[in-house]
Amino acid sequence: MTAFALQPEQSAWCAELRTLAARRLRPLAERGAPGRVNRPLVAALGDLGLLARLFGSGALDLCLLRESLAYACTEAETALALQGLGAHPVHAHGTAAQRERWLPRVAEGSAVAAFALTEPDAGSDAAALALAARPDGPGRWRLTGDKCWISNAPEADLYTVFARTTPGAGARGVTAFLVPADRPGLTGSHLEMLSPHPIGTLAFDAVPVTADDVLGSPGHGFRVAMGTLDRFRPSVGAFAVGMAQAALDATLAHTAARDAFGGKLRDLQAVSHRVAEMAVRTEAARLMVYAAATAYDAGDPDLRRRAAMAKLLATETAQEVVDAAVQLHGARALRRGHLLEHLYREVRAPRVYEGASEVQRGIIARESYARAGERA
Repeated sequence: MTAFALQPEQSAWCAELRTLAARRLRPLAERGAPGRVNRPLVAALGDLGLLARLFGSGALDLCLLRESLAYACTEAETALALQGLGAHPVHAHGTAAQRERWLPRVAEGSAVAAFALTEPDAGSDAAALALAARPDGPGRWRLTGDKCWISNAPEADLYTVFARTTPGAGARGVTAFLVPADRPGLTGSHLEMLSPHPIGTLAFDAVPVTADDVLGSPGHGFRVAMGTLDRFRPSVGAFAVGMAQAALDATLAHTAARDAFGGKLRDLQAVSHRVAEMAVRTEAARLMVYAAATAYDAGDPDLRRRAAMAKLLATETAQEVVDAAVQLHGARALRRGHLLEHLYREVRAPRVYEGASEVQRGIIARESYARAGERA
């Protein structure tokens, strides 16, 4: 891929994915219960070999996959992304035993994974985590506390859990643990959200973990968390681009067919200029996402800034494009079940999760100042 265009085989693969999502995955998504894990959908993603691509493929491949699925079936995109987010720490930092036990099941869709970082009082400030991992003998701890806004909770089969093993040590005192859902003392509940994603809370009542459950090494959990987010941030932007493109295409079709004021809606300059702006912003966001993914795959030292830029621009752009699409469609887009009504609810969350837009701006500013200092 150049900086400006996909290779023909990549474009063909994306088209195939969009067709696959519309024909095989969307019907499963529509039969799922809102706000609950859709296990038949997850299993279908595994049967199609899409979950296996989460492990071992590059960031650009992940972005193309998420963008294409999001265009045709946001529920399939989200199910795939949550599997990747929850299991990537196992893939990147797990022991051979941990990887052999869980990764094949995640890849085939028979086990559901979750990334348990956020807490009621530690969202954007991940270093402020309070879930306590209290020593319980050599190489043993008990987890006590709460997690909140955890995707796939409380229905997941395994959780990547970040807990404080050293009080008062900030980011250096956090350890990542792989916690199976059947551990005694682990409970949870569902949360009802604006968009019907599976999200819930987790309560840890002296949940036992051992050195065999540690991902990476004790005290390095924050590094595990940030490395996972750095990999997935560009692909969150790809999810947003897929939704923006779906909204744009729906708007092009509607404004070309809709009769208004003696002509078609697209003949009105105010409408055509609005559509042009939507197209420009969507393409700009797409190019920045591809650039960030390519930087990740190349090991670019400027990755963190690029990933933050891609997520920020793409998620903010998608919000604007979907909102404009709703405006140009009028009241029909507000009716329950309309594509744009669905996208309008879906598009809001990516500006918050995996680092809110304000957090991304902070990362971009900090990294930019650091780069300027290096040049000076």
